[in-house]
Amino acid sequence: MFYYILKYVVLGPVLRLLFRPRIEGLENIPEDGAAIVAGNHLSFSDHFLMPAILKRRITFLAKAEYFTGPGIKGRLTAAFFRSAGQIPVDRSGKDAGQAAIREGLGVLSKGELLGIYPEGTRSHDGRLYKGKVGVAVMAITAGVPVIPCAMLGTFEIQPPGQKLPKIKQVAIRFGEPLDFSRYAGMEDQKAAIRAVTDEIMYAILELSGQEYVDEYAAKVKAAEQAAAPPRKFPKLRR
Repeated sequence: MFYYILKYVVLGPVLRLLFRPRIEGLENIPEDGAAIVAGNHLSFSDHFLMPAILKRRITFLAKAEYFTGPGIKGRLTAAFFRSAGQIPVDRSGKDAGQAAIREGLGVLSKGELLGIYPEGTRSHDGRLYKGKVGVAVMAITAGVPVIPCAMLGTFEIQPPGQKLPKIKQVAIRFGEPLDFSRYAGMEDQKAAIRAVTDEIMYAILELSGQEYVDEYAAKVKAAEQAAAPPRKFPKLRR
């Protein structure tokens, strides 16, 4: 109940008023039945802008850190994400990917919409990065279509590290559903799930027009941070 109050009474109208999202391809979202909406991830705002414009409820797999913050702020953040239909997923450890897949398949088994960012993390520089194969495993296993989605302008309104977004119009594009039924039963084959993932990322790329990087975003970000010169702090006067 709170999800719909948040969407239609509180957050949804405010987001539509402030950011005036231009929507393209909304007819590609099925009116019922399970499906995956796979999009690029440029900003913290993405979590709220896409759900705000969809008629159907959509559940996202969100990083567990949003649910485990300390103090009152942490508890409020966790309560908000749960109320917004987000599912916490622990991204650490070797079993993290399997946990995310289990949670996602649970959503799809109920005939619902599942939202996922195949890059696995927000883009730190606005480019589109190589997709992780979990989205392909879920699509093939559940036998559901994948609707590619591109968020446009959200990196500019709220890049990583910026707490409050700028008030500026954004755009959201949905592509035609991708059918992967030809891969049925091949969710354990590396070549198959890589091919499906790459097809999904290419569809997102066509919608977004971003520069593509054939590396995982987390790996590139870690390498850049390691190569950055150490910060120098001024000496304290005694």
